[in-house]
Amino acid sequence: MHFNKCHYTIFYSIIAAILLLIFSCNQKDNSDPVSSQVEISDSDQKLPAVVDFNFHVRPILSDRCYTCHGPDKAKIEANLSFASYEMATKQLGEGSESHFAVVPGKSAESTLVDRIYSQDPALIMPPPESNLSLSTYEKDILKKWIDKGAKWKPHWAFLPLEKKQVPTVSSDLITHNEIDNFILDKLKESPLGRSNPATKEHLIRRLAFDITGLPPTLEEINQFVDNEKDNALDQVMDHYLSTDAYAENMTAQWMDIARYADTHGYQDDFERIMWPWRDWVIHSYKNNMPYDQFVTWQLAGDLLPKPTKEQIIATAFNRNHSITMEGGVILEEYRSEYVSDRANTFGKAFLGLTVECAKCHDHKYDPISQVDYYSLYSYFNNLPEMNIINKEGEVPEPYLEISAEEIKHTVDFIKNLDSMENIQLMVMEEMKNPRQTYVLDRGMYDQPTTKVGSNVPAAVLPAKDYPKNRLGLSQWLFDSDNPLTARVAVNRIWQMCFGQGLVSTAEDFGAQGSLPSHPELLDHLAYKYMDEGWDTKAMIKYILSSYTYQQSTNITDQMLELDPENKLYARAPRIRLSAEKIRDHALATSGLMTHRVGGPSVKPYQPEGLWKEKVGGGGGSTAEYIKDKNENQYRRSLYTFWKRTVPPPGMTTFDAVSRDLCMVKRETTSTPLQALVMMNNPEIIEASRNLAYKAIAQKDNEKERIALMFKTVTSRDATENEVVTLKEYLESEKQKYTENTDAAEAFLSIGDSPTSSTLSSPEVAAYAMVANVIYNLDESITRS
Repeated sequence: MHFNKCHYTIFYSIIAAILLLIFSCNQKDNSDPVSSQVEISDSDQKLPAVVDFNFHVRPILSDRCYTCHGPDKAKIEANLSFASYEMATKQLGEGSESHFAVVPGKSAESTLVDRIYSQDPALIMPPPESNLSLSTYEKDILKKWIDKGAKWKPHWAFLPLEKKQVPTVSSDLITHNEIDNFILDKLKESPLGRSNPATKEHLIRRLAFDITGLPPTLEEINQFVDNEKDNALDQVMDHYLSTDAYAENMTAQWMDIARYADTHGYQDDFERIMWPWRDWVIHSYKNNMPYDQFVTWQLAGDLLPKPTKEQIIATAFNRNHSITMEGGVILEEYRSEYVSDRANTFGKAFLGLTVECAKCHDHKYDPISQVDYYSLYSYFNNLPEMNIINKEGEVPEPYLEISAEEIKHTVDFIKNLDSMENIQLMVMEEMKNPRQTYVLDRGMYDQPTTKVGSNVPAAVLPAKDYPKNRLGLSQWLFDSDNPLTARVAVNRIWQMCFGQGLVSTAEDFGAQGSLPSHPELLDHLAYKYMDEGWDTKAMIKYILSSYTYQQSTNITDQMLELDPENKLYARAPRIRLSAEKIRDHALATSGLMTHRVGGPSVKPYQPEGLWKEKVGGGGGSTAEYIKDKNENQYRRSLYTFWKRTVPPPGMTTFDAVSRDLCMVKRETTSTPLQALVMMNNPEIIEASRNLAYKAIAQKDNEKERIALMFKTVTSRDATENEVVTLKEYLESEKQKYTENTDAAEAFLSIGDSPTSSTLSSPEVAAYAMVANVIYNLDESITRS
């Protein structure tokens, strides 16, 4: 990112204008007028009528007790564990010292109750030195649970997936599908009412970003607003779901899960070719490949009967991990890390479990032992892989060679834009003689102990008669009795649509993860997804069709007080756009975006010298960042070259992940640096200039030009106050640049796209500054 003297002027000018717009953009609340405004008492002090082990008791035990009394056998103290009913209720001590921590139905005889209510520092649990404590409410929950028989359940996420009864709701309430019934059934426990529907402008913007990752065009907005047909919304959704942009948007999210990068990582971080696999992912989403097939091909496409080239290409998913080139490394140590990465990715991406916690010892919170971990590890341990890269450009075996002729006729989803004769892609291959796997003491590569074979975590679903290879693992994963696969998958789809999953910890469905806000709804969606053939487009449309999704985002004081995290879904969430969507939004609305699907990664603007400063070792082709000078630099962010040790800085500023590990959810932060990127990034400034050119060419007066730019960026009409405020800002910028034409020329020269306008430089620069202000509005970088 380059800073020149005009940028600092831009900074202060934009701040003033943004503040004025913020004050002028307050909108009248449009929540449901029938919502009750009655104040309620602190529900935390009211015990539930029925104490459920999973939703009331286990979270307390997990948070406060599992460190010393959890599933990890090596850490159990006083011979007491709450990992199972049998262990929690067994006799402790001998003779006169014998006692029971939990006596079902008899809290007075349960040592657990004595200890949690004790005032003696030597007896109270949790002990003072743990810095943990129980509230009165939590103590009373445990006591009531014991008095009611101490009923035990397996962890909620391990319970069998069953078809749920759809709740009946009042006929006076609008419901679009069963999702709304589940939401209303829970909402009736609160005085909150649902919000009114979002405006059509807000709704199409929301749909466009969630489905395609791009903003709606003005033509799409106007057509939808004017379309009074009952199926107008269906038409919009079907159109967006059929586009290449939908496939690219879904692929962009899968890249984080698959830890995709264009370099190998570690110290030297040389370039690798993995983009043909990315093209396959786009191709799969475009054709709505069923999720079970989509995952099976990636896990074990090479093990399918007579596998095709496409099926083998899909297995590159397993090879997206880092690979070292550093001299002097211990090869077996790194090979062990690669296998662990594949096992960890499987656990997080498809089971929603932190299996990596069992690499060095039994899991402290979930029923996953170290033996379980290395039994899962064993599935990925039979790859005859090269442990190290010996020279730049070397492709670690095993790899698949794809010829230009094959790309033309057999795997034409690969967009070989650089016309490479042969592409060598890292893929999976099974060893003829399987490698023996051992439990590694403390996870150390050189400390093998017990022999283990390939096996699955029995706590999730006991092994069935499936092959002991990756294909058998995939068959187990999609077994209709597996309780996790569908739940984890639909939770991520819900997260895509609402910003947060029904289980907010999408990466952890275990005991330390969050409980589902609507467990029956989660199971309803999961069962539907599995029962209807793992149809991803259909599931997305089903969620987007709900009244719950189509509500307004407006927030009342009562909502903020009673449900600040919007767990009841009495309103639609306000979601900041992802790093990729913010950049793509600017490119698309300004007309700069190059719409081309697939192919090698590209190199748009980046601060000069960044790679040189950060690169280690020899560097090679990634020692210096050479920016593209053609239309490639304006391609969608999905295609931006991803150097693992130095990810695109503009994207990391907006919370993109490094891709070192599998990530299923990004954090969302708000920092001053993000504002500086939006004000000074050459791409945003260039987009501002190009948007100004469009407005000047299409409209004849200032107000119309401002209104056009505003609607193009925000997807709605500007209010009269907003237009007046921006016009005043336009006049002040005209005067400033008229007095300093050099500053106007400098501002307009930023970026590589051509400049063209019939107006003078000061006037064009002023319009571009107005466009930049609009791009910087909070409304512009949020979905709705």
